[in-house]
Amino acid sequence: MPDSRPIGVFDSGVGGLTVARAVLDLLPHEPVVYVGDTARFPYGPKPLPEIRTYALEIADYLVSRDVKVLVVACNSIEVAAIQEVTDAAVLPVVGVIDPGARAAVRATRNGRIGVIGTVATISSGAYDRAVAATGASVDLFSRPCPAFVEHVEVGDTSSDKLLAAARTYLSPLRDQRVDTLIMGCTHYPMLSGLIQMVMGEDVVLVSSAEETAKDVYATLRSLDLLTGRRADPPHEFLCTGDPGQFRSVAHHFLGPGVGRIDAVAVQPVGGGPWS
Repeated sequence: MPDSRPIGVFDSGVGGLTVARAVLDLLPHEPVVYVGDTARFPYGPKPLPEIRTYALEIADYLVSRDVKVLVVACNSIEVAAIQEVTDAAVLPVVGVIDPGARAAVRATRNGRIGVIGTVATISSGAYDRAVAATGASVDLFSRPCPAFVEHVEVGDTSSDKLLAAARTYLSPLRDQRVDTLIMGCTHYPMLSGLIQMVMGEDVVLVSSAEETAKDVYATLRSLDLLTGRRADPPHEFLCTGDPGQFRSVAHHFLGPGVGRIDAVAVQPVGGGPWS
């Protein structure tokens, strides 16, 4: 039976739009509801219990919107809360870490893989576990890049200050001779030109967005949840902060035709569908 309910995607801010874009490209007939928690951004430096609380509130809101799958389009949320979200939800949950790890293992030629991410993501060891789970004989080298997200959220992808930060963050990975680099934050694909310049043209950059979209497709297909529509579906892009600021950056991810962006208030879990 065709299922016309939307796909729910959420992130700490605009970075998850890279995943939403990949989902829209691969599943053009599926409606998407996206929530970016811009009012409480950034998540990366926050304690994991705080991130977990925010993630459960947003997931609760999306469940109340009757989405058919939840896509955790944020590495920091995934390391803090994906198990809790999965346990609480009564629908499929797809994350971004495992797809990125699998893609990097396939891409590496010398078995030396780098991963960059927020402090929360890198300190969690989530990518170490995901790469180990593939069974591949590779070495993983990790570096937190805390300033990257703040630059992307204000639309800066090319300033001298950002370039200086990139050189500082990435030079140890160049010294380790990695040939593949996992961009372990959904904001980072917006910096792929700058990161490629610093790392060198021979280093393969891995974005989990496309791989995550494939996992979403496979999940919907296997559970017979694909829509039967063939018309352009309605999409909603929501943020908890200033819609104007969100729009000013979102068009870089989705193009000028991003459409309407509305503010949304998410409530503490307790009165929603999971209570």
